[in-house]
Amino acid sequence: MRDLHFKDNFWNPELTCTAGYDAIIQHLTDGKRTCREVEDFMKARAAIEEKYAKELLGLSKKVCGHNEMNTLKRSLDMFKLQTEHVSLSHLTLAQTMREEARRLEDFREKQKEARKKTKKTYEQKCRDREEVEQNMNRNAGTTNTKLLEKLYTKAQHAKQTAEEADKMYVQNVLVLGKIREDWQTEHAKACEIFEKQEVERISTLRNMVWTHLNHLSQQCVTSDELYEEVRKSLEQCDIQEDIGHFINLRRTGDKPPAPVLYENFYSGQRSTGPCPSPRQPPPIIRKGPLPDPLNNTGDVVYATVQEPGYSLLHH
Repeated sequence: MRDLHFKDNFWNPELTCTAGYDAIIQHLTDGKRTCREVEDFMKARAAIEEKYAKELLGLSKKVCGHNEMNTLKRSLDMFKLQTEHVSLSHLTLAQTMREEARRLEDFREKQKEARKKTKKTYEQKCRDREEVEQNMNRNAGTTNTKLLEKLYTKAQHAKQTAEEADKMYVQNVLVLGKIREDWQTEHAKACEIFEKQEVERISTLRNMVWTHLNHLSQQCVTSDELYEEVRKSLEQCDIQEDIGHFINLRRTGDKPPAPVLYENFYSGQRSTGPCPSPRQPPPIIRKGPLPDPLNNTGDVVYATVQEPGYSLLHH
């Protein structure tokens, strides 16, 4: 399929019609707007990345596992360190995006200046053409009027005037033809310049978005590499080693306390067996006969136990 070009497709049968030129200018204006929109998108994304990086950096400075020991502590420290590295990589990404936006802005301004210069030249040629055309019509109209006025009275003079007018008319047509050729040449040149700018604009936007996605993909790769360091550190996290480390660091001894022996309050003897249940009172050993409740002497018998220290009061 044959390639299409601006210079072959934006003409008009009417010499003074600028519809083709206007269509190209409108398209370039829309393209400029697209460049600005992509530029603003890049700047906004850079701001998001910068904010995210700063928040992540602040998070990496927070206390996390301060009281842990040994391999788990190393893993948590590695986790914080790589989080900090991820935040710094996002900060670098934000700066890169801003540089991309600046390059697009420079490109947009460059195309703007080029369009101004081309448009100025083109419009001047159009004005020159219109001026010559108007001058030709004005002179031709004046000559015809004189011919009508002098046709019957001064035939010879009218003939001479007509010849001069004809010469002027021919001269004006030749000048107009030259201006027309110049205008067509300038229009074709303008179309070529505008098409070149459009090719550059599309190429620049395509390459910039492609590069932007590459940066994002690389950021994912970088983040994964940093996270892989944390995973490697976690693989070295040995639970039994950490437990042993804690034991070795904080051990207080390897001998348990001696068993508590039962000591009878009344006998003063210690038992090597287990203590009786605390809910059971110690057994009371009575010696001698019980007191006789039918004592006839009238005296109260408090006790007949001759065991020194014996008492009916239970403690």
